Amino acid sequence: MVAKKTRGAATAAKKATAVPKARIAAVEPGELAVRPGEDPWTSEEVGAARAELQSEALRLRAEISSSEEALAGLMRDSGDGAGDDQADTGTKNITREHEMALNSNARETLEQTEHALERLDAGTYGLCENCGNAIGKARMQAFPRATLCVECKQKQERRH
Repeated sequence: MVAKKTRGAATAAKKATAVPKARIAAVEPGELAVRPGEDPWTSEEVGAARAELQSEALRLRAEISSSEEALAGLMRDSGDGAGDDQADTGTKNITREHEMALNSNARETLEQTEHALERLDAGTYGLCENCGNAIGKARMQAFPRATLCVECKQKQERRH
């Protein structure tokens, strides 16, 4: 018996590559998308983008590790509140929640950074994941984790 694809599975498969298949096929291996009028990416620029992303990923992993150690200590100390007044307890809670927020932000940035590296490897770096158009070389150099062109990013921000 052959399993039928469900509508949900087809949608999930479609979201995995967000860039239309026709656009992916149009990008030559080793060539990244640019907007009309922009110079093509040079191997030095691609290498610099890759090095920056890899360096950022290493820094974020170290930050997450350090943050998890700090959180473990804060969690351990939070149970020992004997003799603390309300202000001490509140300060400990705020410190713990602040550290958790920093850890969460670092994890999200790491995911974006790793996704950008995957896109570099796949040849889809610089293509908008929403519309499939080129994001723009200058934008990618300024914000290497960008996944949306300026127009799509503005639309997304207006919705939220």
